[in-house]
Amino acid sequence: MSNLTRMLKIAEKFLGDNSPVILTGVGVVGTVTTAVLTGKASFEAARILDDERDRWRLEGEPPLRTKAGLVWKLYIPPVLSTCVTVGAIIFANRISTRRAAALAAAYTVSEKAYSEYKDKIVEKIGDKKEQEARDEIAQDKVTRTSPSNDILITSGGQELFLESYTGRYFFSDMETLRKAENDINRNIRNNDYASLTDFYNLIGLQDTTISDEMGWNHDNHLELYFSATITDRGKPCVVMTYSFAPIREYHRLG
Repeated sequence: MSNLTRMLKIAEKFLGDNSPVILTGVGVVGTVTTAVLTGKASFEAARILDDERDRWRLEGEPPLRTKAGLVWKLYIPPVLSTCVTVGAIIFANRISTRRAAALAAAYTVSEKAYSEYKDKIVEKIGDKKEQEARDEIAQDKVTRTSPSNDILITSGGQELFLESYTGRYFFSDMETLRKAENDINRNIRNNDYASLTDFYNLIGLQDTTISDEMGWNHDNHLELYFSATITDRGKPCVVMTYSFAPIREYHRLG
């Protein structure tokens, strides 16, 4: 493969990967360009019409069509700029929408595959060994992410917990967490779904940039799982995980 061919392929991949950003940039630049071109065309049109005004005083005011015929060509550049701008915005939105749909579909497929894999593991090794494996994974997580001074203080008790989804340590108690679990599932029964943000609010954790996009529904309800672990300082810590991980598109019921 020649250097030119390789460079063309790299350029093609770059444009494909960054097409929404590039098109959005074109849309922004096009908006400014359209405004500038429209302003220039309007000033020039006003000048041309002013030049003709003395003649019209003698011959009479011409119809609007005649006036338009004198200046319409001036507006061709801003019209073309508007078309390019609108097209760039539309295509950027279409590409982003298609990619978001593809990611959501891929996430759904991977989530289903993980669920089937987990069910098969439980079937093969039994509930007890699967639970032991979960507990060992939880202990490994605590060992790798020892709590610092950034432990979150919530309105719950004084037991140390690790929320596995975001890796945040916080103080609470089992009663608070179980009550939040029941409240979320009651909300699902009544309203069909609940978000991860809803759950965080109930246990006193701050929502995250994606917690509104993740949640549970009738097919994927909230079920908490707790593993008792020990920190590297010898302090007990309970790792809180979700038997059914929160999913995207949780509010779209089948």
